[in-house]
Amino acid sequence: MHEAAALDAALIIMHGRGGEDGSMQGLLDLLEIPYQGSGVLASALAMNKELSKAIYQQAGLKVPRALFFNRDEAASPEAIQGCLGLPAVIKPVNEGSSIGISMARTLEDLETGLAAAFALDFRVLVEEFISGIEVTGGVLGNAELQALPLVEIVPTGKYDFFDYEAKYQPGATQEICPARLDDELTRRAQQCALTAHKALGCRGYSRTDLMVRGKDIFVLETNTIPGMTATSLFPQGAKAAGIEFPALLDTLINLAMEKQ
Repeated sequence: MHEAAALDAALIIMHGRGGEDGSMQGLLDLLEIPYQGSGVLASALAMNKELSKAIYQQAGLKVPRALFFNRDEAASPEAIQGCLGLPAVIKPVNEGSSIGISMARTLEDLETGLAAAFALDFRVLVEEFISGIEVTGGVLGNAELQALPLVEIVPTGKYDFFDYEAKYQPGATQEICPARLDDELTRRAQQCALTAHKALGCRGYSRTDLMVRGKDIFVLETNTIPGMTATSLFPQGAKAAGIEFPALLDTLINLAMEKQ
């Protein structure tokens, strides 16, 4: 135990189930090994799209309308269309990296998308599709928080939204930093990212995905372990704030040690 506690903090990025949902954080806590990023509770809350949506609303943030179903109680495609309209976005409640997300434009798409999502999770949400400007806002710090410049995400070609393929296929999206929003919308979107970060109890850093439609800003979800290559979204925002990639990694490790 004491040898584990003496280990230096390492920056190891683990996405999705097991790495981002509080499981690994709980194990590291038990072993008294320092780690960067949020703890068990914030990680679990952010991963669960149903609970995080409720927390966003309690914090005064706007979210897309959504329906939640267990596998054995899913509404019919017709009922979903009547409530949310089409297109709609289907998501497993407890997945990351856009895994299992699909857009339904028809009743047949709804049926297919629900089946695919239920293959990954026992609980699924169907969310109204918000057409607008997609941006993501990074937050850095522990006690003192810094909202980073926003990154605008523009899917290209065949991609209607930032799904798994659009996220990881080279050239599938155009990423613009800082985002092409006016000063007021930029400030409000950054404040939404800060509010989401604090409401979930995040530590170290986070990246919140937002959709801007006119003057309305909708919170989609918060990533407690954002991608961390030199060209990933969070480092792009940090670079626009004057924080080069090596300095960003040093900062994250220092924040991990600070919280101990």
